[in-house]
Amino acid sequence: MLEQITCPADLRRLSTSELKKLSQEIRTFIVDAVEANGGHLGSNLGVVELTIALHRAFDSPRDILLWDTGHQSYVHKILTGRTEDFNSLRKASGLSGYPSRAESEHDWIENSHASTALSYAFGIAAAQSSDLGEGRRVIAVVGDGALTGGMAFEGLNNLGHAGSNVIIILNDNGRSYAPTISRLSDSLKRLRNNPRYLEQQEKLEKKVKNILPFGESVEKAIEAAKAAVREIWDPTSFFENLGLRYNGPFDGHNVEELERAFRNAADFDGPTVVHVLTEKGHGYGPAENDPIKRLHDIGNPKPGSYTAAFTEALIKEAESRQDVVAITAAMPDSTGLLPFSERYPDRFFDVGIAEQHATTAAAGMAMSGLRPVVAIYATFLNRAFDQVAFDVGLHELPVIFCLDRAGITGPDGASHHGLLDMMLMSKIPGMTIFAPSSYQELQQMFHDALDISDGPVCIRYPRTPAPTVHEKEVGKGTQARKVQDGHDACILAIGKMLEPAKEAAKALEAKGIQCGIWDVRCVAPLDIAMLEDAHRYPAVITIEDGITEGGIGATIQNKLSELGGRGPMVRTMGIPSAYVPQGNADDILSQLGLDSEGIVKVVLSLQEDLQGNN
Repeated sequence: MLEQITCPADLRRLSTSELKKLSQEIRTFIVDAVEANGGHLGSNLGVVELTIALHRAFDSPRDILLWDTGHQSYVHKILTGRTEDFNSLRKASGLSGYPSRAESEHDWIENSHASTALSYAFGIAAAQSSDLGEGRRVIAVVGDGALTGGMAFEGLNNLGHAGSNVIIILNDNGRSYAPTISRLSDSLKRLRNNPRYLEQQEKLEKKVKNILPFGESVEKAIEAAKAAVREIWDPTSFFENLGLRYNGPFDGHNVEELERAFRNAADFDGPTVVHVLTEKGHGYGPAENDPIKRLHDIGNPKPGSYTAAFTEALIKEAESRQDVVAITAAMPDSTGLLPFSERYPDRFFDVGIAEQHATTAAAGMAMSGLRPVVAIYATFLNRAFDQVAFDVGLHELPVIFCLDRAGITGPDGASHHGLLDMMLMSKIPGMTIFAPSSYQELQQMFHDALDISDGPVCIRYPRTPAPTVHEKEVGKGTQARKVQDGHDACILAIGKMLEPAKEAAKALEAKGIQCGIWDVRCVAPLDIAMLEDAHRYPAVITIEDGITEGGIGATIQNKLSELGGRGPMVRTMGIPSAYVPQGNADDILSQLGLDSEGIVKVVLSLQEDLQGNN
């Protein structure tokens, strides 16, 4: 069946039995593709029937389909002619793990950060209804997890207030990355877990049909019956109070029921919510039996990772410090907080997909004597920069930000590389920023961070395995650590860039060039002893896995110039101000010259320039 689907129109000629067979084939195909390439599994297995029904009921790309979050779009990609491209899923120049405007006219937004689709929908619908619009229908598929983000509620508010002609498909599986955390989710859960709701709704529909067998009055009576049952089980009528028509809930794994619900929703003017109940990982035993995240994605941090080092350090410090609490934004497992949550449930807070709220909540905790640790991905911190700067930084509060997946992350692409955090955080007055180069360094830095009480601290670390080092190779406090001395050039390496720096120094030594190396460790404030030592060299190279422009290397260069005298010739190495595509992390770093070979080339180039100047 799958081979016969080249575009959405092919779905409309299939029978019910053929659609069931197609659903099974799609699930098998996705499991095989993700096992081979990594990616998001559980979320896509849960939306197979939903996506088929969407493409049967609506006419993409004429009808505008928006996915929030975009990692649930694999089935959509399959049904829009990209099946053969899945052998390149998440690889360099291959199929994106998210919607991609460059891939297909069926993809409208490259939505890989949650809770944004409703705002897109409001804007697109406003344009479509304007004098310049074409009156195209807008459909936004939004998960209950995405509705924990404040931006989603802002979008709902405007959609209801404006009466926008948007259909919102609420894909309710009770989970974001982990189980969904929100009051709305609790309300939805009552419907989801109460079989009497559907039973009562069905009984009332039958009674109404028997009493009123004719015409439009039946439809109105059925809607009234459904509303009555909803008032019993969900008295807040959340969506309707915001001005959105509510329909459901519907079985998210029944194509016929879903297609009928979608077509009915299309007959109404104004914003309409279609509540669909799905099961994350549906149809695949290992995902259904995963109690934490239903195999949301494949490729967890392995023992020996920076994440594992953070987990150990956090639990160790919490054992002796009652004031240590931990906060996550819907990612307790992947940020390493799950063991902490199991051990100290009263000191653990999952706020849902709400990084802004997490940050300001941490500020409030710190104001009252707690030592909050906010653990999120580096790329997601971008969403809370205002709160970091003015709710935490301005008040000089001792909040510790532990930023996982910093630097080049690899297959998730431009939206998931953590490239802006060092540059942004270093501009906040009073912020201390650590960049560990090993497993042991991260643990030492976390301990030292708790001794800093006059301002916030950031510890940023990569996705890659963490080197294990001897005790003598671990620094302390905010001082840099001198790795080796030299006289021809000095390499100032930040975080994981220390390993290629040491490799480059060995290769250069074979060419008769002696390099000094510093593990910068603390990138804000910079260690004056390191700067003074680097200033005596004829050439200095800085290397970081963050944005170069306005980055730490640029700051080091400025500090060196302030020391006076002739000073060294300086080259800064890092990430260009560009959207870096997906691919293998090491390959990307190599292409950017951020490996040992790249460092060797820069040092040799500097030596030539110095000789030319002499």
